[in-house]
Amino acid sequence: MSVPNLLNPRGEYQDIYDQAFRFSRERLHPLMARMDDEDWYPPHLMQELADAGYLGITAPPALGGAGMDVFASGMVAEAMAYWNLNANCIWGPHENLCLNNLLRNGNEEQKARYIPRLCRAEIIGALGLTEPGAGSDALTGMRTTAKRDGDDYVLNGRKIFISNGPIADVLLVYAKTAPERGAKGISAFIVEKDMPGFGVAKELKKMGWRGCPTGELVFENCRVPARNLVGGENAGVGIVMSGLDIERAFFAVPICAAAQRCLDLSLEYAAQREQFGKPIAEQQMVQAMLADLYTEIEAARLLAYRALLSCNDLEQGGGGTGALHKLCAALLKAGSVHMLAVDTAVQIHGGMGFMWETEVNRHYRNAKVSEIGAGTREIRRIIIATELLREVRSSRA
Repeated sequence: MSVPNLLNPRGEYQDIYDQAFRFSRERLHPLMARMDDEDWYPPHLMQELADAGYLGITAPPALGGAGMDVFASGMVAEAMAYWNLNANCIWGPHENLCLNNLLRNGNEEQKARYIPRLCRAEIIGALGLTEPGAGSDALTGMRTTAKRDGDDYVLNGRKIFISNGPIADVLLVYAKTAPERGAKGISAFIVEKDMPGFGVAKELKKMGWRGCPTGELVFENCRVPARNLVGGENAGVGIVMSGLDIERAFFAVPICAAAQRCLDLSLEYAAQREQFGKPIAEQQMVQAMLADLYTEIEAARLLAYRALLSCNDLEQGGGGTGALHKLCAALLKAGSVHMLAVDTAVQIHGGMGFMWETEVNRHYRNAKVSEIGAGTREIRRIIIATELLREVRSSRA
C-alpha cells in the first residue's frame, strides 16, 4: 500500500507504515489464529509492542514517546490491522483511547505520572464510557456518578463493552458530577484497578475481535483521589467529544486495512481456484466483484486519511461539532466498505469461506463491530446530516 504523496510530501509516513507492516507480518500475523480459535490474549503482546517503539507514538520523547502525530499512529494502526486486526484492537484502546486522551487532556503532573509507564507497557490502558443503558446515548443517558468527599471522588455505576477492561491497570472513566446538568455535568477521572470499589464484573464473549479482552466494569463506592480529575469538574463533555472524533478517524484506518486484506486474499484465491476449466478470476462476474471492492476500499481509505490528517491540528477540547465532526463521522463509509469486503471475500471463497478456520471467516466475524463501535452507523449518519444542515442554515443567515 502506498500513502498518497499529497498527504506525505517527504515520505516519513510511508517509512512508518512500511516498518510497522514488516513488524506486523513477522510478529503479529502468527498470533491471529490462536487468538481467534481460543479467544487467547497474548500476554507478551503489549511489552513486545513497547520494545519495538509502538507505544506512545504521539507522546513527546521527554515522556518516553516517539513525538509523532496522530496520522503517524494511524499508519501503524493500518499496518497492524492488515495482518492482525485483533491485535490492533488491543493496542488501539491503550494507545489512542487512553494514552493519547491523557496526553491531550491531562495536567502536567498526571502526564508525568502515567504516560511514561503507558509507553513502557508497565501499565495497560482503557477508556470507560459506554454503560448498560447508555450506548448511542452515552452522554445524556450516563448513570455513573461521582460525588466529592474530602480529597476523593466516590464513583458509583457500571460500564460495559470496555475494550481492555479486564486487563487494564488504568482507565479514563467518565461519570456525572452534576447529573442535573445532563451532558454538561460530566467529568473525567483516571481510575486505577487497585482503587477500592473498582472491579471487573465479567469478561464478555464476543462473536469477533476474539483475544481482545472486553468486559463489564463496576464501581461501588470507588474512591478516586481528587488529583485524578482530568480537565476540571463538569468539563468532561469536551474531552468525550474531542476523543470520539479522533477515535472515529483512528478507527476508520484499520478497518480499511482489514478490508484490503480481504481483497488481497480474494485475489489470491480467485487466481488459483478453478471451476469450469479455468480460474474463477477469469469469470467476469468475479472480476466485477473484485473491481467494485477495489474502488470502494480506495475511496474509504482516502476519506479516512483526510479525517485523520485533520485531527493532527485539533486543539484541546476541540471537535464535537463543525466540519471535523462531520468528517470524522465518515467512519460510516469505512464500516460499510468493511462489511462489503468480508461479504465479497466469503462469496468468492465459496464453501471454504464458510469454514471457521479460514482467515476470511475470521474477518467476517470481526467486521460487524465496525458499524457499531465509536458510534453506530445510524449515529454517524445523524452527525453528518446535522452538520450539513447546519452549514446550509449558516450560509443563509
